[in-house]
This record gives sequence, structure tokens and C-alpha cells, in this order.
Amino acid sequence: MAGALFFVSCSDDDTKDAGRVPLGSYDLGVLVLNEGNFNTGNASVSYISDDFSVNQNDIFSIVNDGAALGDVAQSIGFNNDLAYILVNNSQKIEVVNRYSFKKVATITGQVRNPRYIAFANGKGYVTNWGDPYDPNDDYVAIVDLSTQTVTATIPVAEGPEEIVSNNGKLFVSHFGGYHYGNTVSVISNNTVSATIPVGDRPKELQIINGSLWVTCKGNSFYAPSGITAGKFVKINPDTNAVAATLTLADGQVVANLGTSAISGTNIYYSIGTSVFKCATDATVLPTIPAFNAADQGAASIYGLAVNNGRIYISDDAGFTVRGKVYVYAAGNAEFAIGVLLNRTTVGVGPSAFYFNN
Repeated sequence: MAGALFFVSCSDDDTKDAGRVPLGSYDLGVLVLNEGNFNTGNASVSYISDDFSVNQNDIFSIVNDGAALGDVAQSIGFNNDLAYILVNNSQKIEVVNRYSFKKVATITGQVRNPRYIAFANGKGYVTNWGDPYDPNDDYVAIVDLSTQTVTATIPVAEGPEEIVSNNGKLFVSHFGGYHYGNTVSVISNNTVSATIPVGDRPKELQIINGSLWVTCKGNSFYAPSGITAGKFVKINPDTNAVAATLTLADGQVVANLGTSAISGTNIYYSIGTSVFKCATDATVLPTIPAFNAADQGAASIYGLAVNNGRIYISDDAGFTVRGKVYVYAAGNAEFAIGVLLNRTTVGVGPSAFYFNN
């Protein structure tokens, strides 16, 4: 058993790069969104197969005759067979077939600093910062999915970030853009119908077992309010009422809350290079990490996701060189949590994971 653990923990997928020939299909694997370096136009998407036998970088360019994806890839949204890639500083959304990655359309009209997308009521809904220095021009763009054009906009509070749909309603976290937000907006019938106070700098939103979970990063020392604690806020999406709050312990507040994911009945999150795990019904957050990614060479954790018993994290490598993705066991009868299963070099600034199954 010790030998098996050693072999898996030393697995490195860099030698399995598929090169510059299109694979034909990019399913049964994970798409890694590489943000790229600001103002350099080197955003990209990488593919890693579920069995780690194949990985390929820059798949948008490879499939689409050398076309560049653009400047700062912010997020991806799946809708049926299509993937919507929001390219923040290029002010556009690239629409591709999520399996072949062949380009279908480009959305540019009424898209300004796009952040995230959700799908509801037969439409796409895109959060936009507008001019980041203007606190009053932020909006959600409504996309006609048959024409791939923006047909209307919904004004919202400053710094709209992630957006999710639930039973016809939309929930938008307000990270605050270049400032400091602390609310979640509720959109019904294309109008902001409610505002829910949460913690400082809310970002990640997930609907889990009928509840809306909000990850609030907390403010750093340079905020006007000074340092505040990161927290997870559980909301009843039917009533918009806060059902529970989990707050970082005093000793962890200075580091602030990193990125997070919820899988099944567990919350996984990072502080620095440490990964923590706790149950969604816990009353307090743990103070001892499940493992530290620095032990395998990671200098940072910029992205984190959990899928099929695996924890995926990305190291941005300072946005100056290609980053790495580390895949760990989430803990089961075969491998303890934190056992390294795979390590792969991807593009510049890997930030998010999208499971294409």
C-alpha cells in the first residue's frame, strides 16, 4: 500500500501533452481556464482527461486555426452542447461547442468587463462591471440564446460577480469591483427584487441540496473597514433568509478566505496553500488543514474545485510563466485526503475548472 501511495503521489502528467493536433473531442475530462496575464492577450484553455492519460494546452487556438482566445479569461458557462467563455479584458464572450471546442459565435455588443454567466428562463444572464471605476454602471446582460446577442440589461449594485439560477430566480454576489461589496442581489422577472446582506466580498455561489451557499472572502487590511473575517453564508433561496453562517476563527482572519467548493455534504476551501474540509452542517470551521499543497511544490492556490472524489487546485505561478494543476484525493477507502494523484503544467494563470462529462 505504501508503494502504491508513493507511485500515485509522484504522478506527473507533463509528459503526456497531446501537442498541437486537435483531439476531436474534449469530453471525459476537465477544462482548465487559464486567465493569462493582464493586457498580454495570452488567455487559454487546457484539457486534462479524467484518467490523466492525455493533456493538451491552448485548445481554443489549436481547434480554431490559431485564433487567440484573448485578454483575461474570466469564466466559462455550459448550456447544453455550448460553452460560453467570458473574456473580461477583451470585452467579449466566445461561444464554442463544449466537446469539439469549435467556435460558434462571438458576443461583443453590450458586453463590458464580463464576469460570469448563468442560464435561466431560456436566456443567458451575464454579470458586467462596466467601467470598474464607475460604481453606478454595473449590470446583468440578457443574452438571446438563439441569436447569441444581448437584448437587454438589468442595472445592479457595484461589482456583480458570480450568478446562479434557482427556480426561476437569479442570485448575484457583489464582490464590489474595485471597492468592497457585502450583498447578494435577487433578480426576479428581470428586476432586482431583493438584496440579502452577507459577509464582506462575497464571490462563489453554489446551490447545494436546495440551499444557496455564499463564500465571503472577508476584507484585507487596506479596506476602509479594516480586516474582517471570511465566512460561508447559507441562504434559503425560496425565502431569501439567512439560515446559517460559518466564520473563520480569529487566528485565520488575517489570511482571509481563499477559494472554495462544496461537494456533497462537505465544504472545501483554501487559506494560503492550506486546504481545509468541514461538513456543511458544522457549527464552527476547522483550524487545522486537511493538507498543505506547498508540500508538493505549490506556491499558491488560485483555483479550487472538487469532483468525483478528487480535489483540483491551481498554482498561478505569479502569472509570469505557465502554472500547474495539482489533483488530490478527497479522501476515501483507497486514498486518504491530500494524496497527490496528478500534477500537470497548463497555461498562464490557471484559475478555474469545468468538468466536461
